[in-house]
Amino acid sequence: MLDHFDFLAPFYDRLIKMSLDSAWTDILNLPTDGSILDAGGGTGRISAQFTTLARKVVICDFSLPMLKQARKKELLAVNGSVEKLPFPDGSFERILVVDALHHFKKPQSAINEFARVLKPGGRLVIEDFDISLFAVKLLAWAEKLALMGSRFFTPDQIVEMVDSCGLTAGVKRNGKTSFWIIADK
Repeated sequence: MLDHFDFLAPFYDRLIKMSLDSAWTDILNLPTDGSILDAGGGTGRISAQFTTLARKVVICDFSLPMLKQARKKELLAVNGSVEKLPFPDGSFERILVVDALHHFKKPQSAINEFARVLKPGGRLVIEDFDISLFAVKLLAWAEKLALMGSRFFTPDQIVEMVDSCGLTAGVKRNGKTSFWIIADK
């Protein structure tokens, strides 16, 4: 079976441009003396920009070719499933999930794991596309045609999943096609 991210890995960063929005440092409450987990972080296109704002930045992703690209940025890249993270309880002060939740096979299991590995006082930030917008509906349709298995959630659905893990979550709109779920432990 074709793994879309394995195929896209060598040129993913050129296809999916990302400049660091200063809102990220505020939303993640950076800098931190602790560690950041970029769950489903692929090439590290976002978290590579946080290496000076935390003690350690770790990318956990299932795609080895994506992690190979992350290692080229000298990031700590760990191969693993977000539904069963290979880290002890309370390992991270910050966790970010950028445009990835809709790709997870078992998103509730992944969110349960994020709550488990998040330290008390830590923060989880999930950024995903707002399926209520027409442009995102087109994206969802394209991913369906590409057999990516994506499943998009509304902000309220994600908040409900996060709240069920004992975290306190809220929604912040970024004024574009995405939103942030910000959850504290």
